Amino acid sequence: MRSGSNKLQKFLRQSSPTRIIVISFLCVITIGTVLLTLPFSSRSGSFTNPVNALFTATSATCVTGLSVYDTYGYWSDFGQAVILLLIQIGGLGFSTFATAFALLFRRKLGIRELSLVRESTGGSSLDVVSLLRVVVLFTLTVEAIGAGLLMLRFVPLYGGLGAWVSVFMSVSAFCNAGFDLLSFIPGNASLTAFNGDPLVTLTISALIITGSTGFVIFQDIYRKKMRPVFRRQPRGRLSFHSTVCLYATGVLLLLGTVLFFILEYNNTLRDMGFFEKLNAAFFQSVNTRTAGFMSVQIAEEKDLTKLLTIALMFIGGCPASIAGGVKVTTVVVLFAAVKSTLVGEEDTVLLRHRFDKSMVSKALTVVTLGLLIVALDTAVITGLHSSVEVIDALLESVSAFATVGLTAATTDKLGVISKLVLCATMFIGRVGPVSLGLAILMRDNKKNGVILPEGRMLIG
Repeated sequence: MRSGSNKLQKFLRQSSPTRIIVISFLCVITIGTVLLTLPFSSRSGSFTNPVNALFTATSATCVTGLSVYDTYGYWSDFGQAVILLLIQIGGLGFSTFATAFALLFRRKLGIRELSLVRESTGGSSLDVVSLLRVVVLFTLTVEAIGAGLLMLRFVPLYGGLGAWVSVFMSVSAFCNAGFDLLSFIPGNASLTAFNGDPLVTLTISALIITGSTGFVIFQDIYRKKMRPVFRRQPRGRLSFHSTVCLYATGVLLLLGTVLFFILEYNNTLRDMGFFEKLNAAFFQSVNTRTAGFMSVQIAEEKDLTKLLTIALMFIGGCPASIAGGVKVTTVVVLFAAVKSTLVGEEDTVLLRHRFDKSMVSKALTVVTLGLLIVALDTAVITGLHSSVEVIDALLESVSAFATVGLTAATTDKLGVISKLVLCATMFIGRVGPVSLGLAILMRDNKKNGVILPEGRMLIG
């Protein structure tokens, strides 16, 4: 036993923070799969198919929201609690929790622990302890406020069940997971019954936006804008990263709202009043980029709307947040590179800031790999399931890669191979961009003394 413990400690000491993060996610998914397979996790008291349990555990841990079962109808209270715990752990990152407990018990953090939390949260090495406190306290506070607001609506309607639904939905929304417990409402799917209820939709929207913006940005806002007001000091300027993320998020939210409103005005929104349509369009714009709740039936949307949904899902939220996708900064960098090329500038410039060429290459790599993964998934699904339309298979694939969870009623039609492929895709979407980014950033480019000739080709 002691020998095994020593081997484990040696392995952890020799492993990079990236590898530990990946392994921690695999361990959480494995434990979740075992627990969800057990009889007391289902309402029927029977064992759950291991593949379906794996799919659900992966979807919850990777905060995706795709599910082969109805979360309320199939899973028992214990099973729902397991899913909620997987969502919370997956949202914040297992390593964040481990280090949080170390702080709680006042254990001094070592260099490896600091590095591990830095990679998990996207913080700087000099201020990682402060960032960690912000992450944990901010998360619990926001989730508590969200649950309290939702209880104002759900408890009067559903009593004790409403309280549990409020807590579950708040955590799921903040972690951008998309799991809900509202199927017990007759004829309801996700949040379609609450399109005309701003208290519910705006609370959920605020939780989603907060979770997908990123802890680093909120820390920057607090330090540069809020704290100086409390101390009666002049306010500072937000960092370039925060500025770009906030502007890009605002543009995408506005663009998505307008396009959803126009495209679905006489389709999925036809039975709603004007302000109800506007509310539903805004919620769908917020939700599409990262969360996975439904305010309308995705399967009934126009193909053009589905393409809009696919594009917004693929972009996703901000870096160092709970959101998935290739991230808004990646798209901004590529947009700036295209603009600079078109106007004849040698450097990629945005807002009087110059991007290094390596950053443009990394952005292009992330997008290219994402497109390849999505194309492969779509080919597998359409090849194995002739009844699934290509547009719906593409939406399912992007939803898995971007860890969103929206589906055009496709998930329950999939076979074992397609489910396993989507499991791998959800896992890559959750930890892959982090691993890829670290692999590129931390790569040791050793020079061998050989000067290679410059390659020249015609482009375009």
